[in-house]
Amino acid sequence: MAIVEVRNLVKEFPGGVRAVDGIDLATEEDEYLVLLGPSGCGKTTLLRMIAGLEQQSAGDVLIDGEVVSGLPPRARQVAMVFQSYALYPHKTVLANIVFPLRAARVEKSERDRKARWAADLLGISHLLARKPRQLSGGERQRVALARALVRQPKVFLLDEPLSNLDAKLRASARDELKRFQDEVRTTTVYVTHDQTEAMGLGDRIAVLSQGRVRQVGPPMQVYDDPADTFVATFIGSPPMNLVPRGDVLVGFRPEHLLPSEVAPGGLPVTLKVDRLEYLSGDRHVYGTAIGVGEPTRVVARLPATVEADVAVGEEQPFAVPARRIRYFDAESGVRTQAGSS
Repeated sequence: MAIVEVRNLVKEFPGGVRAVDGIDLATEEDEYLVLLGPSGCGKTTLLRMIAGLEQQSAGDVLIDGEVVSGLPPRARQVAMVFQSYALYPHKTVLANIVFPLRAARVEKSERDRKARWAADLLGISHLLARKPRQLSGGERQRVALARALVRQPKVFLLDEPLSNLDAKLRASARDELKRFQDEVRTTTVYVTHDQTEAMGLGDRIAVLSQGRVRQVGPPMQVYDDPADTFVATFIGSPPMNLVPRGDVLVGFRPEHLLPSEVAPGGLPVTLKVDRLEYLSGDRHVYGTAIGVGEPTRVVARLPATVEADVAVGEEQPFAVPARRIRYFDAESGVRTQAGSS
């Protein structure tokens, strides 16, 4: 159990490029904190500085209230699982798992006990005699987790560990990772660019852009109440619709833009329908919103339970429930409390 904290953390590379630009962030104890953002936003650099694999230019890293800046990774009592898993191909699964214990000169009986405990927890006891090349991607991921687990670290640091798996395997691996963390109750910081992983795994999500944290909060809070237009459009598939109206942007999620017959009393929107897509039982309706502000391309997502007729080429009455509307400053993109006419 540990709390990880970074204070005014900066990482500047040659040429004046700031990969991390003054981040203040702290986990809660036993929390699953997900760092989410696009490629190049600084999330992996931040994780590597927490691990001690990258030296910060300024600021401090604290674990359990103690400054660990300058300490090597082993002294920080953290364990990191990389995107590549970094397994030794010539060693068996058992030898891979016990490797950090062997390096720490732990007695053989204790090494084997811890390795078998971790393997049982992760359901890979039957694989201990195999080599990595004989394993599936999901099995390799569990071996990498077991190798990290035997060190009994204060903190797990996971850098996009599912990115090499196919879509079906990623879904099951997400469930395994969440159940694993629920059992071991170790503070975990997880890096991903995939919003599905972030929403499914995180107790809280920290959304990063250009080296800065844009918003931190539970998944549904970040989704429902984005702090700015970056968060609003980065999270959500399709993303939030933003319609210019004077000095504000009127924002609403695609699933909240509904035919007026099923959303009575909401903000009226005339939708000129251009295209329909059928995806996983939903209808995605693409068109131009008229009457809210400037005519703007938007998308509505209609679940299978909404059976209203929608025809391409027609202008049809839609509406957004008033409680689902969000307003943003048109210049800064920051969330505001009320709209402007």
